[in-house]
Amino acid sequence: MAKESNLSKHLNILSIIIISLLVILVILGYRNGLFDSPDRIEEFISSFGVWAPVAFLTFQIFQVCLPVIPGGIVLLAGVLMFGPVEGFILNYVGVSLGSFITFNLSKKYGKKIIVSLFGKKKYDKYVVKLEDKRYNVFFALAILFPIAPDALLCYITGLSNMSFKKFATIILLAKPLTISFYSFGIYFGYEDFINFIK
Repeated sequence: MAKESNLSKHLNILSIIIISLLVILVILGYRNGLFDSPDRIEEFISSFGVWAPVAFLTFQIFQVCLPVIPGGIVLLAGVLMFGPVEGFILNYVGVSLGSFITFNLSKKYGKKIIVSLFGKKKYDKYVVKLEDKRYNVFFALAILFPIAPDALLCYITGLSNMSFKKFATIILLAKPLTISFYSFGIYFGYEDFINFIK
């Protein structure tokens, strides 16, 4: 219990740092058309040279915490830049860490942060699912398949009585399938896949 509490505290500190940096990144990104396509993301990340993997990992965490662009575009950009193996690893670690942070942000700030990010309509649509006794199963299945609004559901789940340990287990076990789905998009046609995820 103490270990989980300490982990939550560290994630909260990391969350504050990441959110601050993200605000700057979003402003700069929109001004420079960074979020238009995987190519633009790749160009931006590549500018960091040997630190490109770290930059991408940070970028991936950012987009999970504040999903201002389709997550599929970032996932695909990771594979295009680093290849299927390293790209998958960076995507998996980034998405997992980002999900952990969203869960803790929701625990700390509650409904307010969810409504500010996604709007009251989406909040109302999904928060009622918490009343279902089988919500844990619903959440696990939603994370397992690539069509669910993952970021929103991670925030919503933060309002539930689910423990961080259970949440983290679901994310770590279910996310690889979704990330693999986007990774394989490369093999089915880059342009068609971009149009699909948009």
